[in-house]
Amino acid sequence: MRSTSFAVLGPLIVFVAAMLWASDAPFRLHLTLALSSNFIVFGEHFFDCLVALPILFFNWNDITKLSWREWLAVGFIAIGGSALASILFTESFHYVNPSVAIVLQKVQPLIAIALAWAVLGEKLHPRFWLWGSIALVGAYLVSFPNLVPQTYAGETFNPNLLGALYALSAAALWGASTVFGKYVLQKAAFQTMTGLRFVVAFVFLGVLNGVQGTFPDFATLTSTDYFFIAIIALCSGVFSLYLYYFGLKYTRASIATIAELGFPLAAVFVNAYFIPGNWAPGSTLGLYAGQWAGTLILLLSMFMLSRVNREESSLAEGRSLQTI
Repeated sequence: MRSTSFAVLGPLIVFVAAMLWASDAPFRLHLTLALSSNFIVFGEHFFDCLVALPILFFNWNDITKLSWREWLAVGFIAIGGSALASILFTESFHYVNPSVAIVLQKVQPLIAIALAWAVLGEKLHPRFWLWGSIALVGAYLVSFPNLVPQTYAGETFNPNLLGALYALSAAALWGASTVFGKYVLQKAAFQTMTGLRFVVAFVFLGVLNGVQGTFPDFATLTSTDYFFIAIIALCSGVFSLYLYYFGLKYTRASIATIAELGFPLAAVFVNAYFIPGNWAPGSTLGLYAGQWAGTLILLLSMFMLSRVNREESSLAEGRSLQTI
């Protein structure tokens, strides 16, 4: 019964966690001016590991239960979803407006839904297609309130090809990580999954920075650099990901990936209010009317998808009881 009661909250928890991922854009943009993307992500994971390692110590028995398939999934999530995707996303800021990089994350649900069907065998509820499609419409309106692709500053949507490829590759890795994370959570606690993601990624990033020679002269790092890296690690890293994997444990992967549209939704607000030059000209409170409409549509869709998730969880519980 506990899983069913959490099923209605799971998608909403994932949605809130995804919104927290957008909180780092102003800090990340500042850091890219002087530091390599590799090192920025390495620094994030250093602070994340300070929290994750003690938790993994108390969950050691959970770790020993993982099969080699689950370890492969953890490796993909940590190296692909946590390390490489973060590097690619951060690197895209060098080539395109952060608004463009975030908009391109909207292809992620398509990737994750296909993998959820192929890997997890998830059958999609008829109402999923209705509310999932409406959620994508809301997300599009949030990004392009006048229906014509533009950045938030009103520029024509014409991203640099390399920057777009980096952002799309990050979306693909994050979409796949959602599905593989759900796979591992069938065996491991969400605390274990989160901790392993940080630690494995940290080791990989240390090797990557050493091989590519991207460690900076630490004497040149300012207290502001350290502070901003710590903010990114705690707000959009360790805290949001523990929250995310807790919600994902009770959420179907296909629904969770729609819930992750909370990331570009929150990013619109963060970019409009906290990144200079992104305030929409002629708008109300920094956003266009279409963006406010898109926000309401997206929030309604998430509420309805949480009900679909609860219904699917109830049916799954019923089928499990019948087989006992």
